[in-house]
Amino acid sequence: MPRIIHIVGAGLAGLAAALRLSARGERVIVHEATAFVGGRCRSYHDAALGMTIDNGNHLLLSGNRAALDYLNDVGAAAHLSGPRAAEFSFVDLASGQRWTLQFDEGRLPFWIFNAARRVPQTRARDYLPLARLLWASADKSVGETIACEGTLYRRLIEPLLFAALNIDPPQGSAKLAGAVIRETLAAGGRACRPLIARDGLGPTLIEPALACLRQRGATVRLEHQLRAMRFATGRIEALDFGSEAIALSGDDAVILAVPPYAASSLLPGLEVPTEFRAIVNAHFRVEPPAGQPLMLGVLNGTTQWIFAFPGRLSVTISAGDRYLDAPRDDLAKTIWGEVAAIAGLSPALPPWQIVRERRATFAATPMQHARRPSARTRWHNLALAGDWTNTDLPATIEGAIRSGNRAADVVAPQ
Repeated sequence: MPRIIHIVGAGLAGLAAALRLSARGERVIVHEATAFVGGRCRSYHDAALGMTIDNGNHLLLSGNRAALDYLNDVGAAAHLSGPRAAEFSFVDLASGQRWTLQFDEGRLPFWIFNAARRVPQTRARDYLPLARLLWASADKSVGETIACEGTLYRRLIEPLLFAALNIDPPQGSAKLAGAVIRETLAAGGRACRPLIARDGLGPTLIEPALACLRQRGATVRLEHQLRAMRFATGRIEALDFGSEAIALSGDDAVILAVPPYAASSLLPGLEVPTEFRAIVNAHFRVEPPAGQPLMLGVLNGTTQWIFAFPGRLSVTISAGDRYLDAPRDDLAKTIWGEVAAIAGLSPALPPWQIVRERRATFAATPMQHARRPSARTRWHNLALAGDWTNTDLPATIEGAIRSGNRAADVVAPQ
């Protein structure tokens, strides 16, 4: 019989691994503990709003090669929307000032020499210290590497790193911040065009992947939680799902694509990140006004980013731990007051929903980054996947998909 590769976890990392392996003709079974697929990257119908929303807002960039390859593989790349050029709009709530950054297509950053295209009240030489992040050592924080002050920091670097690292930037890993800069600002406009799943994360990233897997003969088993693994010398010999145990033949393999706290409970002694940061999202059922950017950065407010979707405006607040226990009504009113003022809409609160993810990402500090394991383990038929593994990127969609690809290559090298 052909070997079976068992993938435990049907988030983006697990799906990416399944897609890569099934495309190579491998027999794949995906086991998911919950009743839904996608993990943090999914859509669902919200009764309060009476519409389908995403559990969180996720941004892709045109330079996210692994994510775009994934979407091309499942035939869903056309579901992404974004401006034709690499541009990012911002508004400062304190001053009312608005501006749009416009990057050059190539790597040479001519845009920083054009006052109309760079951050207002900055000079070209203000951007030079950012190069320090590109060569930062793994034990340094952002605050130990660059000055976290000044106009450029407040109006570009802080919002960029808040979104990418999901942590107060001075505390964040300088190495991970450097990876973000290297793959965005330093890569030029061709890599920086923002892309949004306007029809939702589920219809863009999840449902097409499931259809593709079914077409390739892969099996997805929902509500099938792995309880334990049995070990032999150098390999995993069985998977225990409580109601059944699956013995592995000599060629069978396992990819563990679950959150870090679940992985450490299944693999005692595995070092994983142990600190996390929250993300808060607010969704408002209202038609975006004409001219509203698909994505708008907000400074000096509770709101950090506003996303425009058909029939709703959605807000993301990264590193939102301080809002986890805030009264939901008060938080919705505060956020909507800012959104309404920015978008020129009525201050009357429309139908809304607040979604708070307490452990949205691992805390991207130097210490926690050092705890991220590689895809390869000491068991030859077991690999790890997830945005918390050592992808050399923060916890992002791109990182999750890269981790799944790496795990697939570990258990089934070409």
